[in-house]
Amino acid sequence: MNLLNLNCRGLGNPDAVGGLKNLLRREEASVVFLCETKLSSREMQRVWSRFDGYNGVAVDSVGRSGGLAFLWHDNVRCTLRSASVHHMDFDVEMGKIKSRVTGFFRWPSIQDMHLSWDLLRLLASESAGPWLCVGDYNEVLFSSEMKGGESAQWQMNNFRDAVDECGLRDIPSEGYAFTFDNGQSSEDNRQSRINRAMATGD
Repeated sequence: MNLLNLNCRGLGNPDAVGGLKNLLRREEASVVFLCETKLSSREMQRVWSRFDGYNGVAVDSVGRSGGLAFLWHDNVRCTLRSASVHHMDFDVEMGKIKSRVTGFFRWPSIQDMHLSWDLLRLLASESAGPWLCVGDYNEVLFSSEMKGGESAQWQMNNFRDAVDECGLRDIPSEGYAFTFDNGQSSEDNRQSRINRAMATGD
């Protein structure tokens, strides 16, 4: 099963939709979690209707902020467990492979970050089987996952504590080390690994 997790930062223009369509084809994605679509569920449905062979469920954006979508190919069976503006939780079955997959989208402000970790703990408590949790956590586990800028030690500690309590293990990434770049130049540039995949068990 090939899973694609993408913070797409808006799908409001044809170029973005075309780019996503090409990406799905190139990566042969079986399951796709999109965050920050900035679209209503109805608008998102019109988008994925252009992707041959995909079904989906979407969560409305709040104005033009947020917005989530979970797409899956026809050869995958997905059953929705729960959803909110911060997560989409599914039982996923592809052939003999059965697992639980959650797309996670953090609260954006530091003062609300504890709500993200409370949600992660709640989701972890809802089943004991294999669990894959992917998404945008808006926090790093270690200072080495940032270039430029910094994250307070207590913030990283709180994230690590939640991950440990949930029994999640980070899935090492390959390729470029960072998943976010603020697009600024020289000393104003900030990069970090705030998108990640984690799983329980071996």
